[in-house]
Amino acid sequence: MTDTLTPEIAMETATPAANSQIAAAKDAPKEKEIKRQIVSFQFFKVMPEWRRLPAEERAAHKQALAAVIESWNQADRMLTLTYSTVGTRSECDLMLWRICTTVDDVNRMTAEMMATPMGGYLETAFSYLAMTKRSQYLIGHEHEGQADSRGFLRPGRQKYIFVYPFWKTRAWYLLPKDERQRLMTEHIRVGHLYPRVKLNTTYSFGLDDQEFVVAFETNYPEDFLDLVEQLRGTEISAYTLKDYPIFTCVRMTAQEMLDRVG
Repeated sequence: MTDTLTPEIAMETATPAANSQIAAAKDAPKEKEIKRQIVSFQFFKVMPEWRRLPAEERAAHKQALAAVIESWNQADRMLTLTYSTVGTRSECDLMLWRICTTVDDVNRMTAEMMATPMGGYLETAFSYLAMTKRSQYLIGHEHEGQADSRGFLRPGRQKYIFVYPFWKTRAWYLLPKDERQRLMTEHIRVGHLYPRVKLNTTYSFGLDDQEFVVAFETNYPEDFLDLVEQLRGTEISAYTLKDYPIFTCVRMTAQEMLDRVG
């Protein structure tokens, strides 16, 4: 026999004050469960052979690939944002930021892209897979669409995004939770000094090599530079194991992104 009380039995045996708390808990509206999002940052390099093709052939290739990318911008299924990295990283030319609810959709879309004529000239330079999750730390002031506190992403309309994988040291995870919260509070305080920079933190434990992927959206690259420099002086920076490569990406339509590569 178990000693666990059902809510009904607990109401009969508890004190009047406890009965009021139990009744209030039963009647309180339940917080709507937020379905976690799958987040993919995939960087592609265009082979130099493609640029030597006739202009008409390249134009047809770009049109076909853009059509596939745009077809996967589906409400309630996948959001696909397109960025150029031409001139900002030598290893890649374009980046797709995809937000959906299943890994299978990332797989299917990538397969369709690779099946296009231009897909034969694309190499995946970097690929980071992650998922949204509510932060275990008290965030305080929340920015609109902030994934850390809300558990989902709402990308803004900023022109630039700065993306990088992130690892913490094992010593960080061995710290008491209140000490981690103290260090995070200082980290968050510095972040709030730069309201024109929006942070999107996603989690990769077990899904990919990195532990987190962070993406900062802004129209003001100078703000992001100053933010990162100031964060280097916080205590928590001592627990960073690795936070590179860093990608500077310029947001544009799929067709514009492809036109930038040639």
